Order: sequence, then C-alpha cells, then structure tokens
Amino acid sequence: MNAIELSGVNKTFGRVTALRDLNLSVRAGELTALLGPNGAGKTTAINLMLGLAAPSAGQVRVLGGNPRDDVVRARIGSMPQESALPPALTVREAVTLLASFYPAPLPVAQALALADLEGVAHRRSGALSGGQKRRLAFALAAVGNPEVLLIDEPTTGMDAQSRLAFWDAVTALKAAGRTVLLTTHYLEEAERAADRVVVMNAGAVLADGSPEALRSQAGGTRVSFTSDLVLAELRCLPGAEDVRVDAQGHAQLRTGAPEALLRALIARDVPFSNLEVTRASLEDAFLSLTAPAGPAGKDVTA
Repeated sequence: MNAIELSGVNKTFGRVTALRDLNLSVRAGELTALLGPNGAGKTTAINLMLGLAAPSAGQVRVLGGNPRDDVVRARIGSMPQESALPPALTVREAVTLLASFYPAPLPVAQALALADLEGVAHRRSGALSGGQKRRLAFALAAVGNPEVLLIDEPTTGMDAQSRLAFWDAVTALKAAGRTVLLTTHYLEEAERAADRVVVMNAGAVLADGSPEALRSQAGGTRVSFTSDLVLAELRCLPGAEDVRVDAQGHAQLRTGAPEALLRALIARDVPFSNLEVTRASLEDAFLSLTAPAGPAGKDVTA
C-alpha cells in the first residue's frame, strides 16, 4: 500500500518549471530519503504533499486522499527546514498547545521524550540553541501522532548527540508503522537510515532504489593492490572492470563482486601487498547522478 502518490505532477511558478512530469510513490511504513541539489524541486514536492500548494498538472494523493482536505492534513506531520516557534512559550507549553489541535495526539511527555527535550521543557522557545530548536520542531511535528511525517533537512544545526537522538526517534516512529519522507544534505545519514533513496534534479526523478542499489550503480567496489600481475591477467579476474595498472605494479580495479575477485586473486598464489577495498558510497552515486554531464533518467530497482 502506498501512503504517498504523485502521478504526472507538474508545478510551474510563472515561467519557471519546478516539477516536470514527476511520478513518485512512497510505501506505507517506509523511510524514504529524497535527495537532490539545491533547486532540484524537493521542497516543492513536499509542499504539494502537505497540501500547501496545488499541482499545475497531475495528481497528488496522501493516505488515499487530497492533502488539501483538512481530514487528510490532520494525519500528516511536518517538520519544515525553518520553523517559526513561539518565543514566549516554554517548550512544554508549545508542545501542549499544538497537541490540542489534533484529535488523538501523543501524550506531551512522550513527544518531549521522543525529541530528547525533557531537560529543557521549562525553557522558553526563544532561549533555545539552534539544535534544540530543531528538536522542538520535531516534537511539534510528531505530537499530532501523524501517520505520515514529512521532514525537510532535519539535522541541520544539530550536534552529534542530538543527531543520534533524532535518528533513534525516527527509527522508533518507523517501527510503530509510521511513514517517513525526509530530505537531507547529510548523505551518510540517508545511507545508514533510509530504506529507499530517491534522487531528484531539475524537477524530475533521476534514480530510485535502495542505498545499496544506488551504491552499486555508482561503481560497486574499488579494489587496489600491488603485485606482479600484468594488465591481461588482471582483466581475467572475475568481475574485474575498469582495470588499471602502473609501471610499479599498483593495480586499481572496479568490481561488483569483490569477494569473488579476491578469492580468485588469492587462488593464483601470486604475492600481493597494499590491499585496499573501498565500497562506493551513496555520496559517490549522488555526485555521479547529479553531475552536469552525468547520467539522467536512471531507474534502479532495489
């Protein structure tokens, strides 16, 4: 079952096209990371999912309905990139106030614990640090007990400890069956936490798949070592691609099957040294996909 569906969506602002024929679905209970460079259309897509704007063409459905309907909106939580927090209210008062707007909110104490805010619950919102304000924004997004949570750049301004607490909270929400879609520039976080990654650029989807699938698309694994093997022998190793060797015998290979390649290398009983095995990262895939002359229109299945 899909919690979010965008079908053939276009969104224009005057002569500017922010989204072009965008098709995107998010399965219920899934944690999806929506990645892309600035101006890719991520925030515009999230605004449509929140019902803050209507598409110029196409259809947007959240939880089976129109996100502009109040009944659907009450089932969606939002943590925008910038939040206008009430500076004169304490953290507890702000969370309590927002909870009162929902039919079946989380207990205030649970929302505060989820965002790791118990220690500053008495403090006025205007006196919080940047990271604490982001955690309060998360508590406000979660206190309504939403079925779908849309989060824009959640950990910007958070310290390392706050980031860990945030991801623990998101993991708990996902384990409780909530659907989470977030944008982030911290690709290592998306790689570690997301079930699925969608890469956008210029208002369209470039790639869609698991972090592992996108890493494989970026080039699999890099293997390097020094030996007496010549180029022809290196090319015969199973799974060897993009093989290079210099005059000193230092070889560099790309492979989608590093285990098989290393077993074959050892079986040759040829001495080798300086072995390094480096897996392509999600950042490698992202940079490859969004490079100006890079590939486009890719679809990677998990």
